[in-house]
Amino acid sequence: MGSRYGGLKQMDGLGPNGETIIDYSIHDAVEAGFGKVVYIVREHFKAQMEEAVREKYRNVVCTDGSPLEFVFVTQELDKIPAGFEVPADRQKPWGTAHAVLMAKDVINEPFAVINGDDFYGKDSFRIVGDWLRAHEGSKGVYSIIGFELDNTLSESGGVSRGICFYDDDRHLTDIAEHLNIAREADGKVYGDNSVNGEQHVELVANALCSMNMWGFTPDYFTESEAIFRKFLAEHGSELKKEYYIPYAVDCMIKSGKASCEVISTPSRWFGVTYKEDRPGVVAKFKELADNGTYPSPLYR
Repeated sequence: MGSRYGGLKQMDGLGPNGETIIDYSIHDAVEAGFGKVVYIVREHFKAQMEEAVREKYRNVVCTDGSPLEFVFVTQELDKIPAGFEVPADRQKPWGTAHAVLMAKDVINEPFAVINGDDFYGKDSFRIVGDWLRAHEGSKGVYSIIGFELDNTLSESGGVSRGICFYDDDRHLTDIAEHLNIAREADGKVYGDNSVNGEQHVELVANALCSMNMWGFTPDYFTESEAIFRKFLAEHGSELKKEYYIPYAVDCMIKSGKASCEVISTPSRWFGVTYKEDRPGVVAKFKELADNGTYPSPLYR
């Protein structure tokens, strides 16, 4: 399981005993049969993160009885292919697909990618775990876990979501980014289409959208690195241009190098998009502890 776990936001204690969102993700992943966690962090944060992680999860045992394995890799601006240079004024990292590439030397098995500050739910980890096991040894077949749009909204304001489009075989054909998505007084969901500029468009409430939860086989790294080289050749001088996972996957699909299955999950996403979301997220984790969905404390 890859976790793009970048900084202090993901360390915010939201559970009844100060548990973070990534704590719950790791708990759910272990239950779903994952045995290895790769953290992708910035260099200045690595030592602090590694010490905290190894102490917190020291007693975690996988479903096969082995201790949970942790690996830490770093994402830095200068970690790009030979022959390319970082623009002197660039400050932002190169994006999520670049972050995943940082793990290419430590992952040799099918793997999932998640965000460290998103709560995905037990069902989502079970679904992606089952898919990865079923595709051991496969090449060029990937998956994205699609959440019903209605299950990803914030009560505090509009959100941005990539709505998935797929063919009759549930193979991804496009991800269309929509902004300012919210449920309004009439009970319907509206958002702005960032692709064609159309504003206040009614959206299908149960449309499947991406929350950046993916399943990949290891050949992903070879294909993604080749695309990154082309990306740098075309956009490397642009100070804010980023190399995102959906862009990489779209390139692979259009070139015929890969297909990506859209798999729906019944889980309800939540996270702290706005500071006003925090009390509600704290209350949800307390409810999940009170009803026995999760032990409390989560780790001992």
